[in-house]
Amino acid sequence: MTQEQGTGSIEPLLSHLAEPLASQLRFLLEADCLKSVIRGSRIADGSRRENTAEHSWHIALFALVLAAHAADPIDPLRVVSMLLIHDLVEIDCGDTPLFDEAGTATQAAREVVAAIRLFGLLPTPQATEFLALWSEFEAAATADARFAKAIDRLQPILLNHAVGGGTWADYDVEEARERALTCRIADGSPALWRVAEVVISDAVSRGWLKATPGA
Repeated sequence: MTQEQGTGSIEPLLSHLAEPLASQLRFLLEADCLKSVIRGSRIADGSRRENTAEHSWHIALFALVLAAHAADPIDPLRVVSMLLIHDLVEIDCGDTPLFDEAGTATQAAREVVAAIRLFGLLPTPQATEFLALWSEFEAAATADARFAKAIDRLQPILLNHAVGGGTWADYDVEEARERALTCRIADGSPALWRVAEVVISDAVSRGWLKATPGA
């Protein structure tokens, strides 16, 4: 087998490094696994599905660019930090699409276990810091977390529209369900929710998102 097929191991080298550097490098190599987790959303040209590492980078960039549209004052660096780490749990759990009811029912419990394992690879002070930041994102009780959640919900809407349906078509989603699952965007940014509403309405008019009967 060639080295490109994964026969090499850096662990013998890391074992000779002092802490905390050895643990930090182990964590960063583990994070590389996120590049292999495939999500439901397609990239904007429709050629393939995005992986979770790409998603994390993209929404971090969203937050950096769109920070001025947050509902309340935020710390953009904290928001970006949340978005870069919040989906690392998918290394263990895989992607759980928003419209997968069976998956979402167990998602929180599965992801807590994954977060403890993954962040536990870091030195204790960083492990504590990252787990707290991840938990803050999940709770969405602070201005930073609410804006981070808003960004995380907005990006798939834009990608679904860009590819003419995407996960809306995959899961036969109706407009009312999409709005119910994404309206929390308004908590973090009313301005971005107005954008989302326009995109959703346009998708319905084009037949990419099902109209809700009687709506």
